[in-house]
Amino acid sequence: MLKQPTEYNTYADIDAAYKCLKEQYGVKDEQLILYGQSVGSGPTLDLSSQIPELRGVVLHSPILSGLRVLYPVKRTYWFDIYKNIDKVGAVKCPVLVIHGTADEVVDVSHGKQLWELCKTIGKSKATAANGSKKDIVESENEGKARKESESGASGTSELSKEIPEVSRNSLDSRLEKSKKPDKQEKSRMSTDHVDRFRRRKGLVW
Repeated sequence: MLKQPTEYNTYADIDAAYKCLKEQYGVKDEQLILYGQSVGSGPTLDLSSQIPELRGVVLHSPILSGLRVLYPVKRTYWFDIYKNIDKVGAVKCPVLVIHGTADEVVDVSHGKQLWELCKTIGKSKATAANGSKKDIVESENEGKARKESESGASGTSELSKEIPEVSRNSLDSRLEKSKKPDKQEKSRMSTDHVDRFRRRKGLVW
């Protein structure tokens, strides 16, 4: 039975991932950088508020809390979820906050206020990027694609120097030969034709 994506279960998921890194891969806390985007900032801050020796935390378009995304409430209610506003002050490691100024889902004020509440503000940094959350991700992907394209083009030019050039005529002749059936194939085709003729005439059962 699949678990429901409740707040509690998302905390359990990130705890399980952390436990796996520690126990199966031997990763130390000071080697870990936690990343959380939008609602994912909830589980990220919940875990990072309990581990003082983390290398760092990255919050991409984070929320103050679930309720505050919908309504600009001034206090935290018991039924609210992902209460990042109450947890970020407990984070002991450096925090990087990235938020788009034109984010239509989570207002940039969420990221700004979370950064201001960081106790490690001397070591932390806030970056407000022009555009929405989608624009930030797309610009990152475009940058990666551009780098890969440039490296791929240079790699192709390097390879082309090593591969001997094949003439078009010789290549076409090879293709033509591969299309022509050999003698064995012809004999098999003629045998199949005879078998079909015999079956139609009732000579073969």
